[in-house]
Amino acid sequence: MRRSTLALAFLAALSANPAVAQPDMRIVGNPAFTYADLVGLAESSDAVADVEVTAATKLKGPAAANVPAGHQRFYLEGNLNALLGGKKGLPGQISWLADVPLDAANRAPKLKKARLLLFVDAVAGRPGEVRLAAPFGQIAWSQEEDARVRGVLRDLNATDAPPHITRVGNAFHVPGSLPGESETQIFLGTDDGRPVSLSVLRRPGEAPRWAVALGEMVDDSAAPPAPDSLLWYRLACTLPPELPENSTADLGARQADAARADYRVVIEGLQPCERNFPAR
Repeated sequence: MRRSTLALAFLAALSANPAVAQPDMRIVGNPAFTYADLVGLAESSDAVADVEVTAATKLKGPAAANVPAGHQRFYLEGNLNALLGGKKGLPGQISWLADVPLDAANRAPKLKKARLLLFVDAVAGRPGEVRLAAPFGQIAWSQEEDARVRGVLRDLNATDAPPHITRVGNAFHVPGSLPGESETQIFLGTDDGRPVSLSVLRRPGEAPRWAVALGEMVDDSAAPPAPDSLLWYRLACTLPPELPENSTADLGARQADAARADYRVVIEGLQPCERNFPAR
């Protein structure tokens, strides 16, 4: 691609004023993203795109200030293959900066013609220029990663997507008519006011059963969320490890202990929210 006047001007500005360069370390790689990593990254990005690199310029001197050891800063230009999702659109051609890890021989990978998945933010007042939304916001394209990212975006954009959990509300515990029988219900606050609640049912001789309900009523259709689903993410990556004290403020000591034990059943059932990268 012929170097645009805008690109040449931007490169000149970088050389003259290193402050124009992005202050954060921008790492190119193809690391192992967990479901939680992808959801957090997608939610924090203005746009998610499939891009083919058309030009890769190594930056040196002031334009490459503060590059981490073992990395090379590049000014990249690319054509948009597909806009996968996000809050904002992108033009057909974009440019961005990235600090690329070198290989064992201290060489940078070949980036021209590389196909990448980008999680980016728009740069105010600079049409066509974007900024990686996170240091790990650029990965090599593959069918597997493309399918996973598209799946996450589908989950986020679904009309019935679960709300963000904002707090743990009141807990209620009711003993049953038989010894060892009980039910606990814990209400959760959400960003849009939709009701979400957790329930734990205990019966003699059976393992505790827990479920999450997205509605006013808890019925037989309520169940634990599927692993690596958006509902699982909302719970596993948000709920505190222990039931907050204010959730049991209206309960007696015995009921509060039972509610806390049932809450731990939920947390253990969810499994940890695993991330390989910092939450956004």
